[in-house]
Amino acid sequence: MGLVRLRIREFAKERGWTIKEVSERSGIVYSTLRTYARSPGMATVDVTALIKLARTFEVAIEELIEIVEE
Repeated sequence: MGLVRLRIREFAKERGWTIKEVSERSGIVYSTLRTYARSPGMATVDVTALIKLARTFEVAIEELIEIVEE
């Protein structure tokens, strides 16, 4: 099973947003978002969160995901 990393910090930094602001804008619980942002690699990610983040950052879901291990 592969691992993915979400590029939340990069997209937030580009926009000058904190993780807390991303949480407020996306509707994703802060503690969940913080976990996603800090994780170097995850086996599972909530699809609903991916959709919310993609809409918040105005990017494709594929742009949010970085494969770190296959």
